[in-house]
Amino acid sequence: MKKIRERVSEVNREVRNKIAGYVTAGLGLVAGFAWNDAIRSSIEYFFPLEQNSLWAKFIYAVVITLGVVIVSLYLVSILKEKPEEK
Repeated sequence: MKKIRERVSEVNREVRNKIAGYVTAGLGLVAGFAWNDAIRSSIEYFFPLEQNSLWAKFIYAVVITLGVVIVSLYLVSILKEKPEEK
């Protein structure tokens, strides 16, 4: 009986952690959409182009992709576990 209670407690903890992760990811997605809109509006304000210009969308996608790659590489290098020194 004790093992069952421990397992139930462990499962409850895992479920709470997963829910917290999903809520955090959802909020991150909302923030991403907000930044997307802000950046697109800024680009349209400073560089007015023909509406729905295909080239402008591709340039925007490339710039955002490069930014995400650079930030991701930086974060991975910071969070990378360093081998323990003996």
